[in-house]
Amino acid sequence: MKKIWLAAAGIALIAGVAFGADKHYFSNARPSTMQEIYNPGATSHPPAGPVKQARDNPGDPGGERVGSSGSSAPAAKPAAGNLSNKRYGWGIKRNNNHQTPEVPKGIASLLAKYDAYWIGDTHQKAVYLTFDEGYENGYTPKILDILKEQKVPAAFFITGHYLKSQPELVKRMVAEGHIVGNHTVNHPSLPDLSKEQIKKEVDQLAEEFFRLTGQKMVYLRPPKGEYSERTLAETREMGYYNIFWSLALVDWVPMPGGAEEAYQSVMNNLHNGAIILLHAVSKDNTEALERILKDMKAQGYTFKTLDDLVKKSG
Repeated sequence: MKKIWLAAAGIALIAGVAFGADKHYFSNARPSTMQEIYNPGATSHPPAGPVKQARDNPGDPGGERVGSSGSSAPAAKPAAGNLSNKRYGWGIKRNNNHQTPEVPKGIASLLAKYDAYWIGDTHQKAVYLTFDEGYENGYTPKILDILKEQKVPAAFFITGHYLKSQPELVKRMVAEGHIVGNHTVNHPSLPDLSKEQIKKEVDQLAEEFFRLTGQKMVYLRPPKGEYSERTLAETREMGYYNIFWSLALVDWVPMPGGAEEAYQSVMNNLHNGAIILLHAVSKDNTEALERILKDMKAQGYTFKTLDDLVKKSG
């Protein structure tokens, strides 16, 4: 009887989880039947530094823009120190047939209040290609070669480790017309930090980038996709636009289906105004990238920059 009771309890638990799954907003990370959906959070993002075996160590919004002002200075908002520091992990709910993904209305309103973006104009076949760069895995030069050949602009969000270890690649990104965004020095979850600590994490990287390239950073991707109303307000006060995403993969570990899965993951979930997040540590992404860009163009999509996104929305 005890065995029967335990078995029944296990079935009930599984059924309960399955029943509740549709009530949650997940990151856009189930690109195919070959990978599981993952919940946004600290363990759902690749590490900021190198790993020996990526699969063994997976530690590391225009039409529907969730923002209002296109100016470099934010509109008057409540003092950031008086705002909620409730932590949110970025997540979206995918739709079928290349329709716009969903975020909860309350989250969209919160992001809009602080000029954050997760998607562009959903009435135009324009997309925004972004890469996160925590460390170099040997694929960025090839990615840059493909982008140059295909005349596609992108944004690269770099950490302090990446800037220090790959200055020549960072300079090449700038020289070839790409945007380089701020992913903080040490890749911490921003709600865990004080205002002074956030400023140090963001400003130090921006200052070192300016010394290297003579350019300023204006776009921030919150590490691990984690944020709070306070961190949105404080980073906006610093002049940054927070950039989230509407299409992403679990790509910092090798995909079971390799480059073909990376290709299908992007193409099957493509939608108007997509802000696409890829990790440049992925061999699968790199091998699929040229085909992805060519076939997106063949379907009538154009590639815009984050500057285009801000100007159009403003």
